[in-house]
Amino acid sequence: MTKLNAKPQTKKQKLTIAGLLVTLGVVYGDIGTSPLYVMKSIVAGNGGLGSMTHDFLVGVVSLVFWTLAIITTLKYVIIALRADNNGEGGIFALYTLVRKHAKWLVYPALIGGAALLADGMLTPAVTVTTAIEGLHGLTIANHVWINSQAQVILVTVAIITVLFFIQRFGTELIGKGFGPVMTVWFVFLGVMGLIGLSRDWSMLAALNPYYAVELLLSPANKMGIFILGSIFLATTGAEALYSDMGHVGRPNIYLTWPFVNLALFLSYCGQAVWLQENAGNAALAKTAELNPFFDSLPASLHLFGILLSTLAAIIASQALISGSYTLVAEAIKLRFLPRLHIIYPTKFKGQLYIPAINTIMWLVCVAIVFYFRTSAHMEAAYGLAITVTMLMTTILLHAYLRMRKVPTLVAGLIFLFFGAIEVVFFAASAAKFFHGGYVTVLIALVILVTMYIWLVGGRLRDQYAYTNTRVALPAYKNQLDALHTDKEHPLYADNLVYLTEIQDERFVKKSLLYSILDKRPKRADVYWFVTVNVTDEPYTAEYTTDTFGTDYMVNVQLYLGFRMEQKVNIFLRQIVGDLMAAGTIKRQPQKYTTDPGREVGDWSFVFVREELSSETAISAFDKAIIQARIWLQKHTVTPARWFGLEYADVVEEYVPLVLGKTRSMRLQRIKRR
Repeated sequence: MTKLNAKPQTKKQKLTIAGLLVTLGVVYGDIGTSPLYVMKSIVAGNGGLGSMTHDFLVGVVSLVFWTLAIITTLKYVIIALRADNNGEGGIFALYTLVRKHAKWLVYPALIGGAALLADGMLTPAVTVTTAIEGLHGLTIANHVWINSQAQVILVTVAIITVLFFIQRFGTELIGKGFGPVMTVWFVFLGVMGLIGLSRDWSMLAALNPYYAVELLLSPANKMGIFILGSIFLATTGAEALYSDMGHVGRPNIYLTWPFVNLALFLSYCGQAVWLQENAGNAALAKTAELNPFFDSLPASLHLFGILLSTLAAIIASQALISGSYTLVAEAIKLRFLPRLHIIYPTKFKGQLYIPAINTIMWLVCVAIVFYFRTSAHMEAAYGLAITVTMLMTTILLHAYLRMRKVPTLVAGLIFLFFGAIEVVFFAASAAKFFHGGYVTVLIALVILVTMYIWLVGGRLRDQYAYTNTRVALPAYKNQLDALHTDKEHPLYADNLVYLTEIQDERFVKKSLLYSILDKRPKRADVYWFVTVNVTDEPYTAEYTTDTFGTDYMVNVQLYLGFRMEQKVNIFLRQIVGDLMAAGTIKRQPQKYTTDPGREVGDWSFVFVREELSSETAISAFDKAIIQARIWLQKHTVTPARWFGLEYADVVEEYVPLVLGKTRSMRLQRIKRR
């Protein structure tokens, strides 16, 4: 196994002030903006401001505190962060660790990934809308700039549009400001919450889980168990915390989470005290868009709080957008999604931009804003999808614990503990389905169906193709030997490359040999058969070669991590140099060249594209799935662009794909009278 010169530029994850600031800016955007809407959702769902009592509010804060403690702290910070793949986290990184444990684990990974992407499309809409609604009716410089919900919508759409537009330029420069802004945000949350809490220290009784359980059974809780649907909003960023581990490192999360957790708890306490104090305020009770976070701020800090919350909402949106790019890129490498054009706008690991995903997310976010119109309506759709992702992560974590030889009883108890809690949260959130939750479910289903078609369609095609159209490459060694020295045929290329999948080190699709020998005999000095294998590690860059005892056939197996860019053209330049230096293949000195001493000839890359033949005789379902996959393949990025061959000599050939057993038909010859 030989290493490729493809090491990504990474930042060392040392414990520094700068690293802690970056962690605050990258990891906690989603969970850090939850105080903007959690208490607001609970007040609206329980009958309004007049129903807020001391005991009720202590129970609410207790539920929030223990939800953060169990889901975010215990499950994700203490347990999940240990399940890293060479420092990388997230549901797909976790899946790569356990996929050899059982084949069916691919389905929790698909479902969880689809739900997480759907949730990421809703978050920018709900967080930015909530922040801008704080400006509704506010006098700034003796003038009310936003005095209608229609203006809130327009400003929100404008901010979201600018946010998605700047993605193409990379976020390295902007990202440097995220940490300080989010640090100020969390300090602001904590200080404002502490000021509110100081007016009634008895709110600290919420630390006792008894009050959380009592509230669920209390008649004062008009929502019953469904109050958990709003409580769950406090921990929606926990999955993003796990996914972002690779960008900042586990130690930085360990050190920053206690600070963030304290700030969040104080904010909820402060809002609860304000609600308790103003429960009998008739004027506030009539307010259409009551928001305890903004309304509890002193008048002198109201504008500052709104502007700071808007920045925090933008940062939270940016973190989820970047996270969605990473998630999609991993899904593509794991063959869960079709190839899409990926751009790396900066030199640093984790910085990537996917134009198609950016456009889709922007359109969906804007559509959500126009459809729901208010943050209150968006909150009804928020959280349902992420409960599904958390459940799927719990299933994969159980497989990971078993793989790590954790005792069956311990692993089972951990699974049952988190699974039971998350099932309850899912049931509570499912009540939102007809109030807007169907939107995120629909988005998740579209993503899931796409993943299913791509994954299962590829497996079905390979399954049928392997039995019908696979041939052993060494069996054609003599013909390739004769062709590459046959002067009667013009030289097609010095190096002829086919990107394929060589199975069992020697079996290739028959269509490749048909392209070389039958369709138009292609004489070349060296025939290259290149397979790109995606490894479980994120940044593997290695290769092996097999020449079958010749100097004109090379089987190259590239082993690239699931976060590596697949620049085949660059990698082949190194490989051919290595093989020539070792004397494995002959040098190819060029008579005419602008590069003196050039010893490598020209390259030609041939991609064989398949069209499903009408003669295919397989089940209707299998045929429909394969056809859908071929359609997706046509409407996504070309193989040449995906493998970094945009400027190379690339030829695409189309061959019929005949799968299953076909009926042989013979014509009957008749004589004319």
